[in-house]
Amino acid sequence: MKIAIAQLNPIIGNLAQNAENIIQAAHSAAQQNARLLLTPELSLCGYPPRDLLLNPAFVDAMAQQLELLATTIPPGIGVLVGTVECNPDAESKGEKPLYNSLAFLDDGKIQNITHKRLLPTYDVFDEDRYFEAGNVSNFITLPLDAAKENYLKIGLTICEDLWNDEDFWGHRNYEANPIRDLAQNQIHFIVNLSASPYSVSKQKLREEMLKSSATRYNMPILYANQVGGNDDLLFDGNSVVFNRQGEVVCRAKSFDTDLVTLEFDPEKQDFLPATIHPLPDCEEAEIWQALVMGTRDYARKCGFSQVVLGLSGGIDSALVSAIASAAFGPDNVLGVLMPSPYSSPHSLKDAHDLVANLGIHSQTLAIETAMQAYDTVLAPLFADTEFGVAEENIQSRIRGNLLMALANKFGYLLLTTGNKSEVAVGYCTLYGDMSGGLAVIADVPKTRVFALCRWLNRHEEVIPQNIIDKPPSAELKPDQIDQDSLPPYDILDDILYRIINRHQSSAQIIASGHDETVVKKVMRLVQRAEFKRRQAAPGLKITDRAFGTGWRMPIAARAWERL
Repeated sequence: MKIAIAQLNPIIGNLAQNAENIIQAAHSAAQQNARLLLTPELSLCGYPPRDLLLNPAFVDAMAQQLELLATTIPPGIGVLVGTVECNPDAESKGEKPLYNSLAFLDDGKIQNITHKRLLPTYDVFDEDRYFEAGNVSNFITLPLDAAKENYLKIGLTICEDLWNDEDFWGHRNYEANPIRDLAQNQIHFIVNLSASPYSVSKQKLREEMLKSSATRYNMPILYANQVGGNDDLLFDGNSVVFNRQGEVVCRAKSFDTDLVTLEFDPEKQDFLPATIHPLPDCEEAEIWQALVMGTRDYARKCGFSQVVLGLSGGIDSALVSAIASAAFGPDNVLGVLMPSPYSSPHSLKDAHDLVANLGIHSQTLAIETAMQAYDTVLAPLFADTEFGVAEENIQSRIRGNLLMALANKFGYLLLTTGNKSEVAVGYCTLYGDMSGGLAVIADVPKTRVFALCRWLNRHEEVIPQNIIDKPPSAELKPDQIDQDSLPPYDILDDILYRIINRHQSSAQIIASGHDETVVKKVMRLVQRAEFKRRQAAPGLKITDRAFGTGWRMPIAARAWERL
């Protein structure tokens, strides 16, 4: 028997188009004689639908679309579709109104509905807000022969249902263990419909976990993951199949839609080797693919085809320009140089060299006259004061206004270019360089920005070498460099990682070898910058702790730790 996995890139809420994508995948799988097709978690509505689920009309429309889908899939193939089901006991038992479910469509009908048992409520996940947990593990049966004397028993799970193996993790996050429950039912293999967001090297962790479960229960596991970008979340695909021995026998593409087919051998009670697409060969390669995909999908799903960004001659705008060029093609990218009296000649040359290397369009809008106009208007109030942060920020806000004007006038998506290190400590300007619709590298630390640019240049110069070599600078006053205000980025990024990802106290960070004064300064900056981060554009998430959906810090708060 042949089984197929459709690695889909849904648009959240676009029920008709998502259903059409499932139908097309079903036709392609049927042409390859597949008997069963897997699609990702919530493949009918896209993941995560968030508060769309609070709209009863949306839930009703999904149910109607599922009924229609059941009648339109080709004959001879069953399809597992991720969907939402109403909970009939919600009011009488005080439960949540919906289930996160999968539907087995076959022979023109909805043959089976299975509910997700484990509902994640950490990081970006908030499923307990909408869903009631299923209380039983379920399976379907498919005949192996025309006489229907022999059947396959296929265990059904949804995403998090696979992530509670205490033997692998060393602890349990939930009371239930759906895989163990299914194994006790003597099923032939487990399928998992998933929408597991990307973070750096996460696929390696997934595969270690799946391998552990496959070998422990002596049972193949088929994992169908969503792909694409939905707002700040990125999904890397990498759908994968493990045989009984814990060997990868099939893997779909990374960061791209795909359809893979493999065969179950009844005699061996196992899957035969099939297509195995390689994983990216290094972290920089996978991050690059993730950011290009996420930028492209965000623009496409929001209705944009062209982008604009400011070019400073610095490394952050250089990297974002390269990502945009790869995502949209050079002809659809406009880089705007906005020199001030403090802009250095080498930065302008670096920006022009970058434009030439990438082949993107560029314009130059000098801002000195606008700065003079602000000086004139503010002169009565700023008299007898020294040049400072306010004047520096005016330059950034002039640039932000010019870029927003171009975006509004010509229908561009404005990309912001700030990195995670800057966003963490507030080294950015509200309504200035933070203006825009998407923060492409807001989850990429500065040291990783340098690593990505060096990786891009591994075969030929994409980012001008001088941009990589020169000290970073905002160039908002004479001879300014970032280290006038911040510690060196290798030190800063390590401290930030310990604060943001590992939740370490100042005492723990100091004990690791960092200077006490520097640590306490960085912690103060992170806490004070929360109001800026709350007003920032959505940023593409590539780490397991990003300033986005999963970051829920208060703004009006006092530091609980004495600094």
